[in-house]
Amino acid sequence: MTDDWRHDRIGTALRGANPTVLRRMEAGFAVIGDVQFLPGYSVLLVDDPAVQRLSELSRARRQAFLGGMDALGEAVERACRRLDPGFRRVNLEILGNTDPFLHAHVWPRYDWEPPELVGRPVWLYPPERWSDEGHALGPHHAGLREAIGEELDRLTSPA
Repeated sequence: MTDDWRHDRIGTALRGANPTVLRRMEAGFAVIGDVQFLPGYSVLLVDDPAVQRLSELSRARRQAFLGGMDALGEAVERACRRLDPGFRRVNLEILGNTDPFLHAHVWPRYDWEPPELVGRPVWLYPPERWSDEGHALGPHHAGLREAIGEELDRLTSPA
């Protein structure tokens, strides 16, 4: 299997080699998205690359995965609300149409988005937003990564 984390996101996360991992969760990995045109975009990856659908998990693992999605969503909401006064809400999505493994998207949404897109699905953003190097995850996102990670720690600590 390739060592390029983009081609093996879960395997590299399991090996500690996926640079997008924010935290290990009970049934997966909270990762920050490699594109950040909506700052804070994150994904919950299941921790077994063979799992393609939520229904393939046992009831307990399914609840753990959905609980992790909830925690990541709230962490993104808290961090983005604190860092950007234009924060509006978080959208949560389990789609599975492109990547063959179970994952959940956590999309922060903002008042400053283009008016024709602010109330629409994020997938309607033009292709250049997804490939623009100016929106690629990089060192300038360190503060955002840290804020989301800290919120995850608060939300998932046993106390």
